[in-house]
Amino acid sequence: MLKHRIISGLLFAGMVIVLANYVPPVGAWLVLVFLSSVGQLEFYGMMDKAGIPVFRVWGTLCGAALISVTFCTIGPDPIDLANGYKWENMVLLGSLMIVFIRQFPQKNNPKPIATIACTLLGVWYVPFLMNYFTRIVFGWNAANDILLVGTTGRMLIVYLVLVVKLTDVGAFFVGRQFGKHKLFPRLSPKKTWEGLIGGVVTAVSASVIFVLYTDGVLGDVHMSVWDAVILGLLLSLVGVAGDLFESLMKRSARVKDSGNMVPGMGGVLDVLDSLLFGAPVLYAYAKLFL
Repeated sequence: MLKHRIISGLLFAGMVIVLANYVPPVGAWLVLVFLSSVGQLEFYGMMDKAGIPVFRVWGTLCGAALISVTFCTIGPDPIDLANGYKWENMVLLGSLMIVFIRQFPQKNNPKPIATIACTLLGVWYVPFLMNYFTRIVFGWNAANDILLVGTTGRMLIVYLVLVVKLTDVGAFFVGRQFGKHKLFPRLSPKKTWEGLIGGVVTAVSASVIFVLYTDGVLGDVHMSVWDAVILGLLLSLVGVAGDLFESLMKRSARVKDSGNMVPGMGGVLDVLDSLLFGAPVLYAYAKLFL
């Protein structure tokens, strides 16, 4: 199990580096839509196992549309940002109306409110949060550059994945070696306070080292050591919160993993859970303070 986890982690890290440095903007859009759709379908699969019927096809199409309109409209100019938000709001409104109307012809669903709520939760949980990857990648450089994603987006994505995933690594090994005091046993019986501290320390260290190695220059974004410390703390903590939230979903559905696509780790959503909470925090911090 640990062997498969390490191999999958190394392959995931390699994939991130390759995608960040060589994939063209259209390829980045396709990867984001693919990962979002698979993660959303895994979420809907957990809802099915929890006994809650959902409109998986319509929900997933709405999620793909949300990421697609952001890709087509967002850019560094304030007008582009405003236009992107406008179209995102239209898709979210359309998702609401589609799910409401889709419920009307159902005849034998004893849980119509749960169906509506969980279908929409799937849209907000996976593609809505995943869409912050789209904003990070293209928020400083327009998506109409057909050759390569801009330096800022590439650097921020590598930084995000590095810090958040090293939180998981630090928490896993420190918790395995020294963990005694349970963090939230109702949600995740294996997580400990010692592991949390180890994950946070690892994340902050990785953040500072990354900033020192790059001289704090991430394309158009300039990050100080203090920014690295603050972001290391924030990203590690919200990453753990994202992990715990997915654990809550899995325990409600009585499943161990969201899927089985990633050997040793489970499903795509098991890999993305902490990143989904980290991406909005990094985007907001970069736009407000960097």
